[in-house]
Amino acid sequence: RAKGEKAEVREATVAKICTMKTSVASLLFATVASRTSAFAPAARSTYSRNMSANAVPLANGAMSFDRVCREWRCKYSGDKATSESLEAISKLVDEYLPEIKATSSGATVNRLVCGGCLDFKLMTTVPLDDFGPWEEKGFAPEAEFLEKLKAIEGVSQVETQTITNMVI
Repeated sequence: RAKGEKAEVREATVAKICTMKTSVASLLFATVASRTSAFAPAARSTYSRNMSANAVPLANGAMSFDRVCREWRCKYSGDKATSESLEAISKLVDEYLPEIKATSSGATVNRLVCGGCLDFKLMTTVPLDDFGPWEEKGFAPEAEFLEKLKAIEGVSQVETQTITNMVI
């Protein structure tokens, strides 16, 4: 792919992430405002996190990202230990996991299950440079996966979200 095309895809991806429903600035403000040291001068960290050269800065340079996550989530029914819907979700994940991991050589996939609120989340995080091409393909196999997920008895509130996801 030409260097100019990569830059355009990267800029479009950054623009979409910046328009997410919950702004990072709002979350940062809420976190800072809730701490007693909110008005103390901020210390600058000298710690480097091995960011790529194309990391996108956030919060006036206080943080940045170079990995983007696509989250697929739903509610399941029943007790987490015996839930038939959660068992069916697990089988669906097993069916699609190789294809999901093939979205990028740098992909990481995380499964989150909450037994209290009955949340199930599957989070696929890829390097920023790989996100645009994956998005252009409709986050494949997202459409097929979500269609099958919605068909599972006891599954509700099927949703998706694009967010940054950094190990810190």
